[in-house]
Amino acid sequence: MDKSKLNKEQLLAVEHIDGPLLILAGAGSGKTMAMTHRIANIIEKGTDPYNILAVTFTNKAASEMRERVENLTPDTRGLWIMTFHAMCLRILRYHAEALGYKKGFTIYDEGDKKSLIKRIIKNLNINDKNYPVSLIINTISKAKEREEGPEKYYDLNSGDFRSETIYNVYREYTNKMMANNAMDFDDLLLNGVRLLESEPDVLRFYQDRFKYVMVDEYQDTNYLQYKLIKYLSGGYGNLCVVGDDDQCIYQWRGADISNILDFEHDFPNVKTIRLEQNYRSDGNILSLANSLISNNTKRKRKKLWTNRTKGRKIEY
Repeated sequence: MDKSKLNKEQLLAVEHIDGPLLILAGAGSGKTMAMTHRIANIIEKGTDPYNILAVTFTNKAASEMRERVENLTPDTRGLWIMTFHAMCLRILRYHAEALGYKKGFTIYDEGDKKSLIKRIIKNLNINDKNYPVSLIINTISKAKEREEGPEKYYDLNSGDFRSETIYNVYREYTNKMMANNAMDFDDLLLNGVRLLESEPDVLRFYQDRFKYVMVDEYQDTNYLQYKLIKYLSGGYGNLCVVGDDDQCIYQWRGADISNILDFEHDFPNVKTIRLEQNYRSDGNILSLANSLISNNTKRKRKKLWTNRTKGRKIEY
C-alpha cells in the first residue's frame, strides 16, 4: 500500500491501530482517504478482514469506501463496510427469532408504513385532519429513537389527550407489525439494540468477531447508534470514530452532537488526531469559515488551512 500521498496527520491516523481513536476531520480534509488506508493497513498488519467493521450513513458512502479499500488491498473477504441499518438487518437476519420474529421477516418501507398507519387511523375512527399521518409517523419514529415502546410512551405522556390517541395508533401499529412478521427502518436499529441487550451469547459473538470497529460521520449518530457501537466495540476496545463537531446537520432525526464531544470522556485513554488541512477550498473561504465557527461554544478546537491560493474575495 502506497502511503506517500498521506499528510502527516492522516498517516498518524492510519498507523494508530489499537485502542480508542478520535479523528476530528474538518471539511475537505481527506477523511475517507485516511479511513480506507487505515482499514487496509490493519489488514496488511495481519488482521483477518472478517474481524473488521466499518459503519457509515449512506449506501453511496459505504460503496465508495469498500471500492477504495479493495483498490488498496487484495483480500477483503468477510469485511463489513455498510450503513447502520444494513448492519442491523444482517445481524437480525440471523438472530431475529430471539425477539419473537420468524425467519424471513419483511422490511416495510415508508410507503408500506404510511398505508398501515392510514388503515389503523380509519379503523380507530380517528380524524386524520386532527391527527395527520405524517405527525403520527414522526411521533412514533421519535419514540423508537428514545427506546420508548407503546407502553413506555403512554406512561411518559399519560394525561395528554393527543398523546393518548397517538398511543392507541402506536400500540396497534406495533401489534400489526409483529403479526405481519415485519419491521420498519426504525425497528432495525431498535431491535438491534434489544437483541444485543437481551442475548448475551449474541453480544459476545459479535464482540469477539469485531476486533476493530470504525464509524464515519460520528457527529450524526443518535442514541441507538451510539449504543450499538458501544456494545459492538466492547470486546477489544479498538474503536475509531471519524467526524466533525462543526458539521452536525441531522438533529432533526435524533443526531446527538454530545456523542462526539464526549467521546474522550466515554472512552478513556483515547488518541485524538485532527485533520485540518483542507484540499477543497481557497484560503478566503476557509478564513471566513474559521472566523464564524470559532464563535460556537460547544466544539473541539480545530482550524482549517490550505496550501491553495487565497482565491477570490468573498462577496456579500
